[in-house]
Amino acid sequence: MIINTVILSWVTFIYFGSAIFYIFKMVTGKEFWGSLASIIAFIGLIAQTAGLILRWLESYKMGIGHAPLSNLYESLIFFSWTIVLLYLIFEWRIKTKNLGAFVIPFAFFSMAFASLSVKSGIQPLIPALQSNWLISHVITCFFGYAALTIACGLGFMYLLKGLEKGEKPHLFFRLLPGREIVDELTYQSVVIGFIFLTLGIITGSVWAYSAWGSYWSWDPKETWSLITWLIYAAMLHSRFVRGWRGKRMAIMSIIGFASVLFTYFGVNYLPGLHSYF
Repeated sequence: MIINTVILSWVTFIYFGSAIFYIFKMVTGKEFWGSLASIIAFIGLIAQTAGLILRWLESYKMGIGHAPLSNLYESLIFFSWTIVLLYLIFEWRIKTKNLGAFVIPFAFFSMAFASLSVKSGIQPLIPALQSNWLISHVITCFFGYAALTIACGLGFMYLLKGLEKGEKPHLFFRLLPGREIVDELTYQSVVIGFIFLTLGIITGSVWAYSAWGSYWSWDPKETWSLITWLIYAAMLHSRFVRGWRGKRMAIMSIIGFASVLFTYFGVNYLPGLHSYF
């Protein structure tokens, strides 16, 4: 096992620890656990960045140099990296650590699932992936996925806040931000994710033309990418035109993320041009 794989394996446990401490913070209300969780998440992000860089360098030593974004294992690692990076930026911006309990577990599950991949080794790029568009397409898509993951976490937070009852609810519910704040953050996350998702579809179309001579082939992954884009477009349209807020937006953010997951994983089991992923 080469060193980058060892580092990335340890990152899985680091994110697990961070997720646990974020949950401790939510249950106990003690800032100590939140601060510890943030520090651990940041350490994990640095270690993961180092692991990705080492993996990139190792590919050049093997004579097949390419960015570590070429198979399911590498894409899951990068997905986790984008989730943690965007989350820590959100945390710094909104000055609260409560969202970590709803987002960092996604990063852990992504890393854990990657460890089950049979293609964890560095492999040569297949002809379809030998393009300068690989990096721009994958980066835009996964930053979009990461923002939509945060929106999903916020959606769950909003729905849980709605379960708050009585004059003195449990500390867990009292620590959740107000529903208006969560709703606004959900909207902002969806806007960011929608922009990156749009850029991902555009870069993917240009890449498809250079690789296969067609901008759009109605491949299962392309089709579901469009379906996902339409779900979030409808979500934003409903907010602007029909004034949707609150519970509807929270539910839509979760439905949209389910579509993201199917676009990412589900279509891999369908025959198509993207079956290599």
